[in-house]
Amino acid sequence: MKIAIGSDEKCHLTDRVVAQVQEGGHAVSLFGPLQDGPQDWPEVARQVAEAVASGAADEGILFCWTGTGVSLAANKVPGVRAALCADAETARGARLWNNANILCLSIRRTSEVMAREILESWFATSYVPNEGDDRCLRQVDALDAAYRAKEQSA
Repeated sequence: MKIAIGSDEKCHLTDRVVAQVQEGGHAVSLFGPLQDGPQDWPEVARQVAEAVASGAADEGILFCWTGTGVSLAANKVPGVRAALCADAETARGARLWNNANILCLSIRRTSEVMAREILESWFATSYVPNEGDDRCLRQVDALDAAYRAKEQSA
C-alpha cells in the first residue's frame, strides 16, 4: 500500500512511525517538514488529504501537536475520513465502523509504544460493509454534499 505521511514538525515520533510503516512493507510519500522545510499544519493536512482523495496514496497519516488541527483540515477535502486516534481500540473502530482513510496522531500525547499499537491496529483492520455503517457513511456524505452545494450557490 502507498501511505502519505505528513507533519508540521519532524521529531522522534514521526521518524519512528515512518520507519514502522516502511518496515510493514508500505511505500511512503512524505509531506511537510518530513520531506522539505517548514509548513503549517493546514497545508500539510491538505497535501496528504488530496493525495488520499485523488488515489495517489491509498491512506494517510498526519501529525500535529494535538492531532486535532490536521484532523480538522484533512476532513475538509471531499472523500477524506480522517480520525484522531489516541489508542489502538479507537484506531480499530475508526477503520471498522467509519472507514477512516487518514490516521491523525498527537505528537504531544502519543508515545512510541502507543504509536506502534495504534499502527498495528490501523493496518490490521478494514472496513466491513454493512447496512448500519453504510447508512451512516451515506449520511455523512450527504451532509458534506449539502454544505458544498450551499457554498457553491452563495
